[in-house]
Amino acid sequence: MLGGTEFVGRAVTEGALRRGHEVTVFHRGQHAPPAGVASLHGDRTAEGGLAALADGEWDVVVDTWSHAPAAVRDAAALLAGRAGHYVYVSSRSVHPHPMPPGADESAPVVPGSPDDPDEVDYARAKRGGELAAMREFGADRALLVRAGLILGPWENIGRLPWWLDRTARGGDMLAPGPRDLAIQYIDCRDLAEWILDASEAGLSGPYGLVSPEGHATMGSLVDACVRVTGGRAVPRWTDPEPILAAGIEPWQHLPVWIPPGELYDTMHRGSVTRALATGLRCRPVEETVADTWAWLRSIGGTAPQRADRPRVGLDPALEARVLAG
Repeated sequence: MLGGTEFVGRAVTEGALRRGHEVTVFHRGQHAPPAGVASLHGDRTAEGGLAALADGEWDVVVDTWSHAPAAVRDAAALLAGRAGHYVYVSSRSVHPHPMPPGADESAPVVPGSPDDPDEVDYARAKRGGELAAMREFGADRALLVRAGLILGPWENIGRLPWWLDRTARGGDMLAPGPRDLAIQYIDCRDLAEWILDASEAGLSGPYGLVSPEGHATMGSLVDACVRVTGGRAVPRWTDPEPILAAGIEPWQHLPVWIPPGELYDTMHRGSVTRALATGLRCRPVEETVADTWAWLRSIGGTAPQRADRPRVGLDPALEARVLAG
């Protein structure tokens, strides 16, 4: 596991350990990995940073890298002769916006380069990582996991933790409508279980990984947050027009939510037929919310925050102004 101490990487590591696999975690040493792994330290962006991986053999490598694609290239090239399969956790963002409803893995992708040593935008970075994995391991030994919105315990982006913190605060709460607006996301643990199943089965090529369309709605997500945090918040369901007119940014100020339109179709109406046919199972939104709340409380109520991602959430003063009409 390249990484393995935070969010998706940690979910994969925990899942593999539960299955009885021997797991090696390669990381920078900034966060403690789960108990029971072999731990190797290194910084893949530094000169000689992969030295700890110079020896050893593995059945599967899982890589969640999101930055300069050359880091994926270098790790994959070093391991290609000593590992059986390379799983690269990519993103549905490799498909350019906008995408029509029902788009699947065959949809067009953004350009990318596996040799880019510099920071590029997120979509191109992920596409470059895909190309690096395929070039070094070959199309039959590289699995490209194009994840959608990821939620669940260990989240270090802040989307579901923000909703939980907001509902825990109580009072009248801006709830972005329509209430029955369907959303697509993937619990990090369901993503991890599919990755492990697919690795054991030797799957290769691209797979879109997100819940089926209609698996949850903004209403079911918000209701679950209200329930698990004690029922003190009172959702005030509001149409998109006054929310947008107030300068509130979908996705950023109100995480997960995107009003109906082209961007909504791109993010929340993708096809996951291929993943479902290979065993993808998605737990209920209520379970994801409850387990994330339990995790938050277990670490003192404050979620970790990735330094390379902006904080999400709505300013309370702006929320109050919109609720006041």
